[in-house]
Amino acid sequence: MSKIQMKTPLVEMDGDEMTRILWAWIKEKLIEPFVDLKTEYYDLGLKHRDETDDQVTVDSANAAKKYGVAVKCATITPNAQRVEEYQLKQMWKSPNGTIRAILDGTVFRSPILVNGVRPTVRTWKKPITIARHAYGDVYRNAEMRVPGAGKAELVFTGEDGKEIRQTVFDFRGPGVLQGMHNLDSSIVSFAHSCFQYALSVRQDLWFSTKDTISKTYDHRFKDIFAEIYEENYREAFEKAGITYFYTLIDDAVARVVRSEGGFIWACKNYDGDVMSDMVATAFGSLAMMTSVLVSPNGQFEYEAAHGTVTRHYYRYLKGEETSTNPVATIFAWSGALRKRGELDDVPDLQAFADRLEKATLDTINSGIMTKDLALLYEGDAKAVSSCEFLDEIAGRMAG
Repeated sequence: MSKIQMKTPLVEMDGDEMTRILWAWIKEKLIEPFVDLKTEYYDLGLKHRDETDDQVTVDSANAAKKYGVAVKCATITPNAQRVEEYQLKQMWKSPNGTIRAILDGTVFRSPILVNGVRPTVRTWKKPITIARHAYGDVYRNAEMRVPGAGKAELVFTGEDGKEIRQTVFDFRGPGVLQGMHNLDSSIVSFAHSCFQYALSVRQDLWFSTKDTISKTYDHRFKDIFAEIYEENYREAFEKAGITYFYTLIDDAVARVVRSEGGFIWACKNYDGDVMSDMVATAFGSLAMMTSVLVSPNGQFEYEAAHGTVTRHYYRYLKGEETSTNPVATIFAWSGALRKRGELDDVPDLQAFADRLEKATLDTINSGIMTKDLALLYEGDAKAVSSCEFLDEIAGRMAG
């Protein structure tokens, strides 16, 4: 059987720990036997990021801007323990945060539904897509440990030398201090991406912040969304029969839990990080959550929404067999290949992506799955190792 030919390479961003192992297996078993895979490879493993002073992360993001489609493995964002474990030069920032800032896009995360796994929230019948702003907030913060009593201030110095000052807090003893920022331009891109995505999938769009407390920072998000909707999208939304509305995030949480799903929930960066994990877990598993970063300039970066599965990696290093769920990583590859085929007008590549996803879901629906899903499955389930699961999918692909 001749392999499907690609016209343009994908930007391949390799990662860390157990997901790095799965990454190689997925390519070997599910993609390379069927596709003449062309990628521009970047190693975003923590050791290599440290060796390059994290320049490799910047280079990979710029490559994504050049080629238009990237696929990324899960990576480690180091804390103090990781700095010691890997003997790092410093505590490098989140590679996802760096890539998001360079591409200036929005992350859309949606659960993968399978038969036999019902959401924990019994009212949910349709997927809930989280649209996460991809810039700023705590991911590009400045913070410090306050050693003792003193006054903390926000100070902005304009290009003309004029200063704006505001007292943050009069400390009477030690504490911590954090400064965050965002950009009107990034919020505008976020809003356009959300409205355009909602129109493309014909789903209602919800947006939530906490503007009653954050009367300047969060309120700016609310105002920009409202202005862009009225000026650019209201007519198109009404014609499509979908709605946009804003509400406080605590009200949104209550509404989401009581809903049946089937909408897009737009959140600021940190809110989206937390709520996407909540939604993924309630639908079944973090390993069953797709994630795609969509840039307003037309670039796409696909990845799994979960972490590097450290616990399983340590077991793998001991030679033990693991039952790590690779579905979200498989769907990252299928999403990237489908988009590459769409942009390059290679229908065979798009059809292959569809076939790969169907084979994956058919395997689960037949009762063969990894342990995390078997524990949730309503029916006869056979829990298998990661390799056995991938081999089952490969058998369906070959057949």
